[in-house]
Amino acid sequence: MGPLYFAGMSSSNRLRIAAIAACYNEAGNIPELCQRILAAFDAARVTGQILVVDDGSTDDTSGVLRSLANDEPRIGFVRLSRNFGQQAAFSAGLDHVDADAVILLDGDLQDPPELIENMIERYREGFEVVYAVRERRSEPLWKRSAYRYFYALLSSTADIHIPENAGDFGLMSRRVVETIRASGERHRFVRGLRSWAGFRQIALPYDRPTRSSGKPKYTLGKLLKLAMDGLVAFSSAPLQAATWFGFVTVAGAAAYLLYGLVSRLFLESVPPGWTSLIAVIVGMGGVQLVMLGLIGEYIARIYDEVKGRPVYVVEERNNIAAPESPRVVGVEPPPRHASE
Repeated sequence: MGPLYFAGMSSSNRLRIAAIAACYNEAGNIPELCQRILAAFDAARVTGQILVVDDGSTDDTSGVLRSLANDEPRIGFVRLSRNFGQQAAFSAGLDHVDADAVILLDGDLQDPPELIENMIERYREGFEVVYAVRERRSEPLWKRSAYRYFYALLSSTADIHIPENAGDFGLMSRRVVETIRASGERHRFVRGLRSWAGFRQIALPYDRPTRSSGKPKYTLGKLLKLAMDGLVAFSSAPLQAATWFGFVTVAGAAAYLLYGLVSRLFLESVPPGWTSLIAVIVGMGGVQLVMLGLIGEYIARIYDEVKGRPVYVVEERNNIAAPESPRVVGVEPPPRHASE
């Protein structure tokens, strides 16, 4: 195995586990999160390190992380130059660590760090992916309903099996992490890439608790964007739907034309058609606009891939070295003169 990027890593033969926490304006949750993760590492008897990715927070998250990193060598952090989104933050974390297994979790304490010990036990049993499945949620009804319908739609249209109610919280072995790293996608849907990678996978059910402090960062708009990223990245069903709508429309038009001919030749009457004609025109116009919008989503992602911009940009690192990866972009701060 190559060297770990974390500073101060032990040379013990115990399992080396890296926990990656993505956070945005979570200054109130970070200290407890790190304390509980380290306690879970100790309980599991592993050599563990924490990497917190600050996704361009506007509160004192970076200040809290600097203080923690100065006091505890097992805690490192990477600060991104702006808010790139949770999936980009997780990608930054995966690029900066090198361990036997990696655990992803949110920084809001709704992913209980105490499950880390169970995940490591499953890893020792030979499973390379251990994904946490939310059996009960504490979110509002509208959000629970949105998640339910999204996962139902994704599972019925995706080209691969993506477990329902399984977020990014979970453990991945080195082989799975390297497989995800090899992916050049810029619109990341990490839980989908984790399923796509394959290997032995197992679910770990849990009850998702309420947020400890702060406000939820996933608004309805962000949830819809994440859902669209998942659908477009792992399903061609929206594009194929245009073909099926076309067949249905042609069949309906042929049936209505046959009805008109029969009425004209045998019943000596022409069916009234103004209302039905307008309805058909408006309906078809709506279907065409929807299909053009779906095609536009795919084209927009092709456009982003062609531009080749990095998934994220690093502004600051602490207790962690810069990895040798062409995907990691960031300019180190220039040296300051004594007069400044």
